[in-house]
Amino acid sequence: MIASTPRPPYYAVTFTSLRTELDEGYGVTAERMLELAAQQDGFLGVESARGADGLGITVSYWRDEAAIRQWKQQSEHRAAQQAGRSDWYSTFRVRISRVEREYGFER
Repeated sequence: MIASTPRPPYYAVTFTSLRTELDEGYGVTAERMLELAAQQDGFLGVESARGADGLGITVSYWRDEAAIRQWKQQSEHRAAQQAGRSDWYSTFRVRISRVEREYGFER
């Protein structure tokens, strides 16, 4: 699903990851993180995809940098970050960007 975002400016956090073969608890945790993020003040939406090769890209959208910092410090999210480092990801990158403009097409 394509996230419905407000008029710019707003922020995007791009999380690009490569999974390990360990899957225990990953799906439940990923769903919980989406649930928690949606409850955070300043959360605007999310888009996510993962290929058969394990490469995933998740883009979450936020009102401002303060909201992103609050999400990073959320206690359950911090625990999930630790599990990601120790179990689920062989590598990842987080990129934070300010969205200055957007455009699109809908049929």
